[in-house]
Amino acid sequence: MIFAVARTHFAKLKRDRAAFVLAFVVPVVFFSVFASIFRGSSSRATTRQISVVVVDEDRSANSARFVDALKREKGLRVFDTRSVPGGRTAPVADATAAEAMVRSGDAPLALIVPRGFGSSPIRFGPSNRGPTLTVLADTSDPIAPQVFYGLLQKVAMTSMPDVMAETGIEQMDRWGGGLTAEQKATLQKNVDRLRQETRRTGPAAGGTGSDSDGGLVAVNVRDVLGEQKKNPTVAVFAAGLGVMFLLFSAAGAGGALIEEVESGTLDRVLSTRVTMTQLLLGKLLYLATVAVAQLTVMFLWGELFFGLELHSHVPGFLVMAVVTALAASAFGLVLAALSRTRMQLVALSNLLILVMSALGGSMFPRYLLSESVQKIGLVTLNAWAIDGFMKVFWRDEPLVALLPHRLARRWEVV
Repeated sequence: MIFAVARTHFAKLKRDRAAFVLAFVVPVVFFSVFASIFRGSSSRATTRQISVVVVDEDRSANSARFVDALKREKGLRVFDTRSVPGGRTAPVADATAAEAMVRSGDAPLALIVPRGFGSSPIRFGPSNRGPTLTVLADTSDPIAPQVFYGLLQKVAMTSMPDVMAETGIEQMDRWGGGLTAEQKATLQKNVDRLRQETRRTGPAAGGTGSDSDGGLVAVNVRDVLGEQKKNPTVAVFAAGLGVMFLLFSAAGAGGALIEEVESGTLDRVLSTRVTMTQLLLGKLLYLATVAVAQLTVMFLWGELFFGLELHSHVPGFLVMAVVTALAASAFGLVLAALSRTRMQLVALSNLLILVMSALGGSMFPRYLLSESVQKIGLVTLNAWAIDGFMKVFWRDEPLVALLPHRLARRWEVV
């Protein structure tokens, strides 16, 4: 009897060709997605580029050399302008403008080169601490500031070796008992030769510099968004996992529509005065209401036990919760409409939801992905939901800033 039961199920699977194909396609596609995402972690891969806006307040020859070397660094995408109304660009004038760009999400990092940096850019221990570079960071991507710090040290070493040698000579003269006039002249001649060679050939090459370490230049990293918050990243995890489970719940509830078709219940309901539009809108309202309740419970739990500041972001949370719930519920109904059997629905929903969750940031942060994969992930519901909740809980932006996230879900609702 055991084999008879198994044979019966194999026969059902064979008759349902779409479910049969999807049963083998789902794991292959999901494996391919993960392999494509993480194959860049091999030793031959290069670190993704980090965008940073630079403000040179010093405007000296040495600071210009330093900024120019940063622009040539392969691991960085350096810019010093911002977009203004009318499709034009304008220079980032000062540290205040750079901080505003970081707060709004236009740049993950900003580097402020202070006045006086050019006169003493290199330090040798605390006794020679010159002006400090300031890095304004958006730590929703905690890896970027650390990588950028290493790149700053690497660029300082490769772009200004003459300044480094000159500073070292000064410290040796100060702490080594003094140099004779002849020694100083010889050393200065060698430093001048090194400076000319550096200007002729440019900074020394060296890959992306992600392994750099040390403290040749003093750097102060300031978290401009998270410094006044308790635990805002919990909202990111709650949004990512919440959207993924909402999609699974909506897809499962959409299976009830298939059961109604198979049992004949749908025909009996439509024989009354209820139209198909009314039936689908009613199901959408039910699924969305349950989804909003699920998100509310999850975020309340986060506030009670994990320090999530829900009480101060209620309006933004409600907007994002309602729109996300409607989109996820509509997506589940669309999957049910595309499937002829429940087995097809299970396979299709697993394929789409898992791939969307992987690309959209529900399974792991998107800053771990390559730039190309991040752009692909922006078409997913998960990515838009996470970005919307980030604007509410991380950037404290007004409700009008959520308008793009409401409009972006029209395709799911349709």
